[in-house]
Amino acid sequence: MNRLLWLVGMVVGINLCASAQYKNPIIPGYHPDPSICRVGDDYYIVNSSFQYFPGVPIYHSKDLVNWQLIGNVLDRASQLPLKRATSWQGIYAPTLRYHQGTYYMITTNVGSGGPKGDGSTGSENFMVTATDPRGPWSEPIWLKQGGIDPSLFFENGRCYMVSNPDNTIMLCQIDPKTGRQLTPSRPLWRGTGGRYPEGPHIYKKDGYYYLLISEGGTELAHRLTIARSRKIEGPYQANPNNPLLTHCSLAGQTSTVQGTGHGDFVQAQDGSWWITFLAYRNFGGSYHHLGRETFLAPVKWPEGEWPVVNGGQPVDTLMNVVLPTTSTQRPAPSTRLTTFSEPLGPEWVYIQNPDSAHYRLTKSGKLRLTASLSNLTDNRRPTFIGRRQESPDFTATTRLDFNQSLAGDEAGLTVYQINDGHIDFCLRQTRQGMTLALKMTMKSVNFVKKSITVPNTCCSLRVRSDGLMYYFDYSLDGTTFTTFDKVDCPLVSTEVVGGFTGVVLGLYASMNRGYVGNGDTYADFDFFDYVEH
Repeated sequence: MNRLLWLVGMVVGINLCASAQYKNPIIPGYHPDPSICRVGDDYYIVNSSFQYFPGVPIYHSKDLVNWQLIGNVLDRASQLPLKRATSWQGIYAPTLRYHQGTYYMITTNVGSGGPKGDGSTGSENFMVTATDPRGPWSEPIWLKQGGIDPSLFFENGRCYMVSNPDNTIMLCQIDPKTGRQLTPSRPLWRGTGGRYPEGPHIYKKDGYYYLLISEGGTELAHRLTIARSRKIEGPYQANPNNPLLTHCSLAGQTSTVQGTGHGDFVQAQDGSWWITFLAYRNFGGSYHHLGRETFLAPVKWPEGEWPVVNGGQPVDTLMNVVLPTTSTQRPAPSTRLTTFSEPLGPEWVYIQNPDSAHYRLTKSGKLRLTASLSNLTDNRRPTFIGRRQESPDFTATTRLDFNQSLAGDEAGLTVYQINDGHIDFCLRQTRQGMTLALKMTMKSVNFVKKSITVPNTCCSLRVRSDGLMYYFDYSLDGTTFTTFDKVDCPLVSTEVVGGFTGVVLGLYASMNRGYVGNGDTYADFDFFDYVEH
């Protein structure tokens, strides 16, 4: 009888494990190019941040599924000069590694890199270090070897760097304290023939050095490929079953999840292997507006053999797998209601390096945005602060007072993808009085979609979405909302307006006029409430 109960218990336990589920993406919204490392029982992920400041968000988890934002690696202007970076530029593909008590983050600052902040010295690659992943992180240590997406590998007292100058994965040895290159750069692999071989990472397992890279460009043809060698310098032999992961295939072509690639392996405490990688979710057809997100998949990696991701099958938004740990950790409540009565959390970002004089938390608990002469399209350090849209279904609400303004000034709420792709729901001061307007910017198309006159300078603005449409509502009394207009989400997708990021919901103020009037123009925002459905 006892043996029978034991067998029943084993079967039930196995079924429970087999039915374990988690949802992809594990870090939703614009969080591309994930790099992961494990230190003891703790996991950390960093992501690209492109033109936004602070840069390189860093997340923590105990179970690979529930992640909490704990800060941004690059939080000082001296670490992150951005000049007039767009979402085609700025911080590309960071790698996070841990070695002998020190965390290393290595990345590329495209367009503003190099010790002079303009890339004039050649390479735009650099690394920063910390003993605590929450910071503080060091000043940049600049590196000689060029290309993008650099990564580090430590072995036997040596530190190796890989990156992709001239579309070739190159290896050199560096001094991790000074960044000085100690050996000439030597070619390792050019991939399997896909364009843009990039995102290299080296791992050592069972006497082989494995080189994981991305190919195909970060769109539909994105893929992960892998090669290996008995020596770190090569020669490297390609996996005969490449690509390791792609949805640009017969099996994956109908999936909502597309653009799978740019990954990083991690081994869990129980010895199992996993991979984090980027992908995007399509909404309303073949369009994605949330950006490239961070996904997770299991990996089978038998001794001496090639790794296999998710059993060779496409990765889904709902995964049925055996997780490496049954953690009691639950996702920390994301910051939803921001009242501006205390310092802002790490989820809030600026476009380029902010002018601190344009942002102030008042004693009455409001966020005061002083308008800049640059508007969102001009892209010269506009007065803007926002947070990532992390769900297709959400509501975001704010209330502002735009009493201090002149004709041509505007302030409000923006659905921002890139400087030439955004939707602005705003109060606009005209010579005839205050108006409420919905403005569209899509490449060279820039127009006011709808405008009405409002009786005062205080207004509540709300944007909500079901993943297919953005709906814009307003309220003059802060209680009763009226729908103002709606816009298709694909109009601010990467496929329409471009860029490497995703939608960021922002508050902004600008002086859209050819002169500076008497006194500063500013808008006071009472709160920002972001709710996912």
